[in-house]
Amino acid sequence: MKYSVIVPVFNRPDEVDELLESLTRQTCTDFEVVVVEDGSTTPCDKVCKQYEDRLDIRYFAKPNSGPGQSRNYGAARARGEYLLILDSDVVVPPGYIQAVGEELAHHPAVAFGGPDSAHPSFTPTQKAISYAMTSFFTTGGIRGGKKKLDKFYPRSFNMGIRRDVYQQLGGFSKMRFGEDIDFSYRIVEAGHQPRLYASAWVWHKRRTDFRKFFRQVYNSGIARINLEKRHPGTMKLVHLLPMVFTVGVILLVLVSAVGRAMIYYDAPHWHSWYWVCVLPWLPILLYSLLILADSTVRNRSLKVGLLSVPATFVQLMGYGFGFIEAWWKRCVKKQDEFTAFEKNFYK
Repeated sequence: MKYSVIVPVFNRPDEVDELLESLTRQTCTDFEVVVVEDGSTTPCDKVCKQYEDRLDIRYFAKPNSGPGQSRNYGAARARGEYLLILDSDVVVPPGYIQAVGEELAHHPAVAFGGPDSAHPSFTPTQKAISYAMTSFFTTGGIRGGKKKLDKFYPRSFNMGIRRDVYQQLGGFSKMRFGEDIDFSYRIVEAGHQPRLYASAWVWHKRRTDFRKFFRQVYNSGIARINLEKRHPGTMKLVHLLPMVFTVGVILLVLVSAVGRAMIYYDAPHWHSWYWVCVLPWLPILLYSLLILADSTVRNRSLKVGLLSVPATFVQLMGYGFGFIEAWWKRCVKKQDEFTAFEKNFYK
């Protein structure tokens, strides 16, 4: 067997149903599906059973231990030469498995990954969140599938690796967030170079509302500091930008508030304070208009463009706040990874 598709799942039976349905339409069928239920209170066993006559599928249930350990559980029971690791909230196009095979034939690699995009059926909020995560004006395009990157680090929503290499490296660590980047770093540190397979893309739902999205990117900000502690020197300038953006926005708002307070209290030369009140909002407004215009054009929807503005601020500032908290706890207070964020990840 060529491929084993590993899918960890936690309380997402409907999304698993969509993923499995998309896997039944693959033009290449030399694969099995291994679904690992990670202690869900709403299991997907009945959903998986419905596909037993259309897919080579196996379902396992285990106590909750996080996505990384669930992938390891599935990998230990996989039979394919390559492991294709997908998140439960993705949907694959009909040619996904075939694209992986063609990429492997032309550009061999022991580890690889593909980009993601928003499906036309996604809600405007999901499309706005997808834009915030992949746009050049929000993340520098580092998650959008660019081939010009000097090094590519696959992420767990769409990752592939040869099974024997996976076993040699011990799979994913016990990190509860950022574990996929940690694994990618260890792949590179072992002397392998993961490849970006641009044609092996998936549709990725990500989060369905801004509250859940904030928590996701907040945890990503925390994970970045933890990753730097585990792999010194891996933090790049682009990883600092959301923190700089967050601090900058806060300072601009505070300056504007000072100007507004001086006007309210009728301070001397209050006309000058009027500009102190207004001008700090100008860069925020200009950036918002840039996001609005770019997203509207890319998504061909003014509604998605409008939603992309708050999605962008949630993405950058959520990450920034998580980064700052982790910096304070790990770098200033010198707490270790597990005690500093036990409530966040290590329940």
